[in-house]
Amino acid sequence: MIVITGATGQLGRGVVEHLLARIPAERIGVSVRDPLKAQDLVDLGVRVRQGDFDDPASLAYAFEGASQVLIVSGPADARPHRTAIEAATAAGAERVLYTSHMGANPASPFLPMPSHAETEQDLRAAGVAFTALRNGFYAATALQFAGQALESGTLVAPEDGPVSWTAHADLAEVAAVALTQEGRLDGITPPLTGPDSLDLADVAAIAADLTGREITRVTVPDDEWVAGMVARGVAEPQARFLLGMFEASRRGEFAEVGPALGELLGRKPIAFRELLAATLTN
Repeated sequence: MIVITGATGQLGRGVVEHLLARIPAERIGVSVRDPLKAQDLVDLGVRVRQGDFDDPASLAYAFEGASQVLIVSGPADARPHRTAIEAATAAGAERVLYTSHMGANPASPFLPMPSHAETEQDLRAAGVAFTALRNGFYAATALQFAGQALESGTLVAPEDGPVSWTAHADLAEVAAVALTQEGRLDGITPPLTGPDSLDLADVAAIAADLTGREITRVTVPDDEWVAGMVARGVAEPQARFLLGMFEASRRGEFAEVGPALGELLGRKPIAFRELLAATLTN
């Protein structure tokens, strides 16, 4: 059985849907915090069990009988992921997969990246076959920036750098490929990225072109941006956490555009422009 964690989230749900198109439902299990949110999967024949990274006993139950476990990464903390890896191996899983990040780096100023790097080390030490899917930066973040800019006419943020924004749908499909074609993606994958590397000025320009509206990219100093976030009700530690994303991007940590995702999909990955255009028509 293949068990997916976080199957009520955007990425995990997408993986399950792609698996259902490839293998019988009875070979798929999911571990979710709230099984009531996955009732539709039960109706399709998927095994749904309650599992929580903070509760190892629940994971033992959720992972029972698993040959493979896909751990969909959660908070910027390696400890819950380590708990999940340990639970998967204890349950007898012969392979553990993890949704890592193209920017996994112990020295990154963006806190999720050191966490991903630490979890990759835990996978190496687990004693079973593993795959760390080094996913590109989710394009949903850039879509959020674009949406805010379309409302205000300005895209206000600290200095940033180019990012190879990547669609959840593409990453979900590749995870399903990895789960059903054992051996094709062993170890740490190359960066699984979108087809373009765009900074926020590019995002603003694409949004303007698609809508015919004028959008100005406004760059503000880091501390001024943090103060503005705090004034809008964001806790300062959270604002500083988010600032790390901009600091990492201007260091080029998310800029690489690689061929691996397209090769695995057998087509060109979805571009940010396509994603934004689809959002605007919905």
